[in-house]
Amino acid sequence: MLILELYIFVLAAFVGYMVITRVPPLLHTPLMSATNAISGISLVGSLVAAGSQRGSVATILGFIAVVAATANIVGGFLITDRMLRMFRRDPKPADAGANAATEPPAAR
Repeated sequence: MLILELYIFVLAAFVGYMVITRVPPLLHTPLMSATNAISGISLVGSLVAAGSQRGSVATILGFIAVVAATANIVGGFLITDRMLRMFRRDPKPADAGANAATEPPAAR
């Protein structure tokens, strides 16, 4: 049984690596948003596990899961924000439009 579980884990890791490396850079931001949503679901599950009162081991493991899921969500939002800032255009200076309105058409 352990060999089967190890086989599934290695296969899932390989497939995950192959899928992620073949994603074009333009799609990384939407995928990060989707993984943040999945992390939110795992945070809810870890909160349930931490508060289930099934014993001290379950509470400790639930707390560790809450911390890990929270760190994953915060990191995902920071990375998504950084990636979205890369696509923003620089704002145009306000006085550039005012100068264009006062200049004669030949000077533009």
